[in-house]
Amino acid sequence: MKIAVIGGYGPSLINFRGPMLRAMKTAGHEVYGIAPLDSPTVPDELAAIGIKYVQAPIQRTGMNPLKDLRALLALVRILKEIKPDAVLSYTIKPVIYGSIAARLAGVKNICSMITGLGYAFGQTSGKRGLLFKLVKAMYRAGLYFNSGVMFQNPDDRNIFMDLGIIPKRKNTVITNGSGVDMDHFAPAPLPEDSPVFLCISRLLKEKGVREFAEAAIRLKAKYPAAEFRLVGPHDHGPDSICEKTIAGWQAAGVRCTGPEDDVREELRNCTVYVLPSYREGTPRSVLEAMSTGRAIVTTDTAGCRETVMEGQNGYLVPVKDVDALEAAMEMFINRPELADAMGRASLDYAAQKYDVNKVNQTIINFMGL
Repeated sequence: MKIAVIGGYGPSLINFRGPMLRAMKTAGHEVYGIAPLDSPTVPDELAAIGIKYVQAPIQRTGMNPLKDLRALLALVRILKEIKPDAVLSYTIKPVIYGSIAARLAGVKNICSMITGLGYAFGQTSGKRGLLFKLVKAMYRAGLYFNSGVMFQNPDDRNIFMDLGIIPKRKNTVITNGSGVDMDHFAPAPLPEDSPVFLCISRLLKEKGVREFAEAAIRLKAKYPAAEFRLVGPHDHGPDSICEKTIAGWQAAGVRCTGPEDDVREELRNCTVYVLPSYREGTPRSVLEAMSTGRAIVTTDTAGCRETVMEGQNGYLVPVKDVDALEAAMEMFINRPELADAMGRASLDYAAQKYDVNKVNQTIINFMGL
């Protein structure tokens, strides 16, 4: 069987979908990865695992109708040439345009994976409300042609059904995120020195990095030996954090180290993992921290709340609540034994629910592969 997987960012085919693509290949299918050439290494990396790469002019940001039409027509041409038996798209533009293109190309088995609702769903009134209405209509148009839709958490599925983006009769499944390679993110002993709190994220407001920084600055003033690390790229866009603000955080004791290609060393050197995001599909970095054996502090919101059993492997705090976030983090400073017990519970929970092999099997079964 021929399978085409469409993404909006080339390296994500390796970083986020690599294990899934390998599982499809191992199951005996001919697999194509379709995405823009954001990195020159993507074709060779895909070839190394037996996946055929096809470049597509998809722009993952912006709303230029002419460029989006060009992407749609290119996807129709690509899919007509490949003649896949099944198409799987993920992230907003590939889901919308990939689904429509697959239908126009005559593909019958069309599936999408909703990996999170993102910026467009953050506010439903005002200027962003117009974007929300547009994106909602486009999702409805694209997903109409899907034989099935995958969600990474139940909250997003409920939202899509309540808004009428997909009918309640539509075939759906919860995948529990993209999964985590538990061999790659192997358990590691906790550091023996003062506690280290780690947040790995793009520096965006809706990732909750402002709340992390503010809680960290307060705690640093009370516990100078504690360390607070913020790891991730400085994104540009309407939701980005300005460089002056980041410099202020660093001056107050938060170590902002920039992006890391391999975050395993950061995870091994931390005591507690923190992600105060406003909402997620399922946060990959939290799963990686759980697999490494780390306690979690995250928000009681879509995608995040499923990763924490309250009081067992970590704590949930309300979105945008710096006081609650500070209090949860302070628990690990005053009671150091919590990090070890909760870290072991995180590891067990990751193995039960988020192991990438289980997640991939759910995807393959759902698509009838």
